[in-house]
Amino acid sequence: MKKQINKSFVYGVSVSGDNFTDRIKETKRLKMDFENGLNVVLISPRRMGKTSLIKKVQQSVDTEIIHTIYMDIYDCRSEYDFYNKFAESILKQTSNKADVFLERVKNFLTRLTPKVSFNIDPNSDFSVSLGITPKEYKPEEILQLPELIAKQMGKHLVICIDEFQQVAEWQDSLQVQKRMRGVWQHQEHVSYCIFGSKQHMMNKLFQNKRMPFYQFGEPNYLQPIPTEDWLPFIQRKFSDKGLVISEQHVKIICDVVQNQSSYVQQLAWNVMLNTEQEVTLDCIQEGINDLLTQCTPLFMEQIGSLTGYQMNFLRAILSGQHNQFTSQTVLSTYQLGTKSNISRMQEVLLEKDFIISTQEGIFLSDPVMELWLKKNFVHK
Repeated sequence: MKKQINKSFVYGVSVSGDNFTDRIKETKRLKMDFENGLNVVLISPRRMGKTSLIKKVQQSVDTEIIHTIYMDIYDCRSEYDFYNKFAESILKQTSNKADVFLERVKNFLTRLTPKVSFNIDPNSDFSVSLGITPKEYKPEEILQLPELIAKQMGKHLVICIDEFQQVAEWQDSLQVQKRMRGVWQHQEHVSYCIFGSKQHMMNKLFQNKRMPFYQFGEPNYLQPIPTEDWLPFIQRKFSDKGLVISEQHVKIICDVVQNQSSYVQQLAWNVMLNTEQEVTLDCIQEGINDLLTQCTPLFMEQIGSLTGYQMNFLRAILSGQHNQFTSQTVLSTYQLGTKSNISRMQEVLLEKDFIISTQEGIFLSDPVMELWLKKNFVHK
């Protein structure tokens, strides 16, 4: 049996086991949705732990009745990129061995000759490439594939699709969405859990009455994990290393990054690295400085694509302006140009995930970028 490293904090990837924090209520709700065959649309800002939550629920459902499938379509740049990822994921994750996979291809995709790569150990994992093109199969045939396999298996399939907002980037996206919805809504043995990392785009796809996926599934808005739930988790992790952290200092860590799961773990790890025995405010400040340094290359790349007016718009938000951007005073104070600029800038910054729009106004979506911008572009 392979030994595993006991990681104190995990960030930047999905987490499981001892590194998964709370989400008891959300886990229970999603598990019931899966077991009752409901379509689910999971929406939240980035770094809230959507992927980790889905994978935890996958492990908890009744495998005698339900079979779950996970796929990440971030690298799908076209409709047929998706159909290949869709078919490969379903066929492979419903086949425990390569020969079962090949038999399913033979039964359901008769016009293909897949490429299968084996490891040295024939019982270990294998990789596949189907090479589906419009010449061999119509979209509707691929989209119907999980229903056919579910019937053969005698199980209900739950298809979990990550980074679904990529669909909006494809050529003829609206028609693709109509095809997907047209097939999926009639399937009786398959349900879908759809989620993505761009909240604005996901809202646009699923909450706009004019879009094909409007009311496709139960909307589920994932909220930040409360500080009171982070408290025992973080204190236990520090205690495991022979270190002490007070409730007050845990609260500061959570507040700094607005309880965004990935950042909470990253900052907690940085603080731990700067602690000899007991956490102090100096330890936390050093951890914050390290976090800003770690994020600097990414943030520099991201703001490099912004215009002067767009950067001024972010400066306005950082200075406490969250509404009334078209007023002459705000336009003049922050050099935002004309009133007609504002709606265009907001749309671009929403699409690029720099800002979020709430009932209270416009805010930065990334709390660490907010700290970084204040340090480098406001208080200089």
